[in-house]
Amino acid sequence: MVVHSPSPIDPDVLIDWFGTVGRDLPWRGPDCTAWGVLVSEIMLQQTPVARVLPIWLEWMTRWPTPSALAGATQGEVVRAWGKLGYPRRALRLHEAASAIAREHGDVVPAEVDILLALPGIGAYTARAVAAFAYGRRAPVVDTNVRRVVARAVHGAGDAGPPSTKRDMADVEALLPDEDARAARFSAALMELGALVCTARSPRCADCPLHADCAWQHAGRPAYAGPAKQVQRFAGTDRQVRGLLLDVLRGTEGPVPKGKLDIVWHEAGQRDRCLDSLLVDGLIEQTTEGLFALPGEH
Repeated sequence: MVVHSPSPIDPDVLIDWFGTVGRDLPWRGPDCTAWGVLVSEIMLQQTPVARVLPIWLEWMTRWPTPSALAGATQGEVVRAWGKLGYPRRALRLHEAASAIAREHGDVVPAEVDILLALPGIGAYTARAVAAFAYGRRAPVVDTNVRRVVARAVHGAGDAGPPSTKRDMADVEALLPDEDARAARFSAALMELGALVCTARSPRCADCPLHADCAWQHAGRPAYAGPAKQVQRFAGTDRQVRGLLLDVLRGTEGPVPKGKLDIVWHEAGQRDRCLDSLLVDGLIEQTTEGLFALPGEH
C-alpha cells in the first residue's frame, strides 16, 4: 500500500463541513447513476449549477442511459442542449454515449484510463466520474479547487495559470488514503471553492479551514501573478454562434441563409461564425443551400 504524507488540510474538518452545508444536488444523490454523473460533469464545465439543473433533469428523464442518448440524432441533442453554451459539448457527450453503449455494455467505466479513452473525455472529467460516481481516489482539479489549494496551502491570493502536472500533484498530496474518504474530500474541496473561498468575495469567516489557512496567516496578500484574461461575451463569436443556433433550434427543418443573416449586423463576423458551426458539425447545409441542425434535413 502506498503511504501518503499527512495533508496540510484536515480531511475530517472539511468532510464534516461538507456534510452540513453541501448543496443537495441530484447528481450527488445515492440513486444517481454514473451516467448521470458524467452528464452533469460535462454540462457543468464553465456553466453555473443554476443553469445546468433544469437541463440535466430534462436530459436524464429523456435519455436515462448512454444507449438512449446514442439513439438520438445529433440535431435532437443540440436542440436539447438549449442555452447551456459551448454546444460542442453536446456532440462530444453524444459520441461518448455511443462508445459507452457500443463498447462498455451501456455502463460508464470506472477506471480513469478507460474513461480517458472515450471521445471528448478529458483529464478533469475522467477523474471526476471516477471519484464522484464510483468513490475512487483520484485528484479532481477545477478552478475552485485550484483557488482553495493556492490559498489554504500556498498562501497565495489565487492559483495563477494552470499547470496540469503541478495542480494534480498538489491535490494528490492532500487526498486521504481511503478511496471513499478521498472522493468525499474531493467533493468538499470543490464545494468550498464554489460557496466560500470564491474568487472575488471570499467568506473567510465561514470557512472551516480559516484557522489553518496559509493565506490568512500571510495577511491575505493580493494576487500578484499574471493577469487573468477576462472572458467577455457581448459581441464575441460565441454570442454570434449562439444567435445562429437559436434560429435553428426555434424552427422545424432547414432555413434559408436570409433567416440567419438577420440575427447579426456584421456580415463578415456572421459568415465566419456560420462557417465555424458547419466545421464543428453543429449545423449542416443541404444541397439546396439551406441550413439545419445536424440530421434534420
